[in-house]
Amino acid sequence: MVRVTILPVLQDNYSYFLEAEDGTTAIIDPSAAEPVLAFLQAHGKPLHYILNTHHHADHVGGNLELSQETGAIIAGFQGDSDRIPGQYILLRDQDLFKLGNSWAQILHIPGHTLGHIAYYFESESMLFTGDTLFSLGCGRLFEGTPEAMWHSLSRLMSLPDETKVYCGHEYTLANLAFARSLAPNDDALKKLEYALKEKRQKDLPTLPSTLGFEKIFNPFLTCIHDASPVEAFTKRRALKDAFNYSSL
Repeated sequence: MVRVTILPVLQDNYSYFLEAEDGTTAIIDPSAAEPVLAFLQAHGKPLHYILNTHHHADHVGGNLELSQETGAIIAGFQGDSDRIPGQYILLRDQDLFKLGNSWAQILHIPGHTLGHIAYYFESESMLFTGDTLFSLGCGRLFEGTPEAMWHSLSRLMSLPDETKVYCGHEYTLANLAFARSLAPNDDALKKLEYALKEKRQKDLPTLPSTLGFEKIFNPFLTCIHDASPVEAFTKRRALKDAFNYSSL
């Protein structure tokens, strides 16, 4: 069993502190070192591993200081070893990473970046998606193609519906605004907006989501029902990139 603690960092990032039953710990995507070190000190916890989903600075910014202060070993995709600060463990698609008595399968899911990976703990039904899959959204295509991103999202959709989704940012309400622009009269989305706003007003995260929830409400995943999913996804991603939130 792995216990997850959500750590808000920077403006809207989330880092995830994982603790296995035997006390082995890891932090996923430490945007900055200070909040993580403060958490470790407050709770008397060690840090053994730093797990990165991709190389962007807001996901690896705390790597070197955390490793220096705690001795944590840094892991990431093998193809990004020259872009992830301090990386020592080189992970490949389908590799298994052991945390205590639990195992995470490594899924290479390019699109947002070419070297993006997810960590899937099957026995715990937990999926850490970085900036590939957000609740009600997906990441921008900085390095990959729409075809590659759709393939990556389809791969994630093949996992069980009950899988809990932990993504890299608190973007859910902004993503919901875009979803509502596509279906302004959808009563389910209206009710969802009320529930999500209530959470955020209490300063609670909207995460984790589940894959089952995303398959129903995420406007990028529902492209699977289109006659040409890649074409539908490409159009929606372009619309999202140009979406004007100030008009809401």
